[in-house]
Amino acid sequence: MFLNILDISRILIVSAAFFFGYQIGFADDIYNPTAQLHFMIPVVITAIAGISGIEGLFFGKKSAKAKGFETGSNYQRQSAIALLSYTFIAIIVYFCQWGIKAELTIFFTFIFFFFFSGINHGVDAIKHKNYKWQNINRPFITFLLIAGMIYPVLMALKSF
Repeated sequence: MFLNILDISRILIVSAAFFFGYQIGFADDIYNPTAQLHFMIPVVITAIAGISGIEGLFFGKKSAKAKGFETGSNYQRQSAIALLSYTFIAIIVYFCQWGIKAELTIFFTFIFFFFFSGINHGVDAIKHKNYKWQNINRPFITFLLIAGMIYPVLMALKSF
């Protein structure tokens, strides 16, 4: 039950980040993708990578079992630590105000991992007939996340 709450929390927080992020971006007469991404990037990364990292470290066995994966793997802990590192760096970049280039750098690093994680979950679902919720939804949620971020990212890149 607790893992379901974490899954729902990730989705709700990311949805809120999109809602408020797009409001921020379109708040003025001129679209401001930098302001939008400055808000969205740390929230999205923290919601997905941060919650997943905490889940992997503290609830790893239950989480792996719920996903139909092996439990107690060193790779599972290592993956959780990597996810937490994305979160930590996104927060540092945000509070130190290192700018949109640093924010996009951590976002691209995170989204690269998340994209291939989505492929991994999809392949596992098909290849091993592992039709657990996370394997089925991950490719679609990854696609939706990327689709929702394309416009502000492209507009921010045009400003360089």
